Amino acid sequence: MPMNGTGAGTRLRRTVGLLILTLLSVRAAAQDLVLQLDPARTTIRFTLGASLHTVHGTFQIKTGALRANPASGKLSGEIVVDATSGETGNGMRDRKMHKEVLESGRYPEITFRPDRIDGAVAAQGKSSVKVHGIFSVHGSDHEITLPAEVDIGADHWIANAHFTIPYVKWGIKNPSTFFLHVANEVEMDVAVAGTLTRETSTSSPVQ
Repeated sequence: MPMNGTGAGTRLRRTVGLLILTLLSVRAAAQDLVLQLDPARTTIRFTLGASLHTVHGTFQIKTGALRANPASGKLSGEIVVDATSGETGNGMRDRKMHKEVLESGRYPEITFRPDRIDGAVAAQGKSSVKVHGIFSVHGSDHEITLPAEVDIGADHWIANAHFTIPYVKWGIKNPSTFFLHVANEVEMDVAVAGTLTRETSTSSPVQ
């Protein structure tokens, strides 16, 4: 029985379409996402529970650059926060925080060095992932995994993360007094944004 020309043409188009999609997927998997953070569009907020009131404050980011490979989950780079920029809107409280708690004169930077992403990262659009890495504060390194919502665009990206820092467990002084009891953990809300470029996959960390 002769082959139906229309049916053969449809199958051929489908096969070609699948081949193109496969090639595009392979090409995307071989690309790294180079992510630069924009300090002007990045916010770092913290919330510390206390017996009389809840303390809210902010930090400023200094620099940040990451390289991610969505196919392998590898992530490298560093985010640097200015520890001396921490403020809560109360001068006396802030001076105590910097002198007795953070000791920011001695430890002026807080850094996060990620090493992997757990979860699928869409080439474009929104993804829910977990980011594993080393959080360095007050002169000590701590392994941590942060849940994050990431939105990848053609040339930009944004990410939001909420996580808890057990600062007392990490060896940082609790500022409680006889009249004021302060929680042993601080809640962090981080929103970052910046530019994105796509490069051929490499094992070299971002500079």
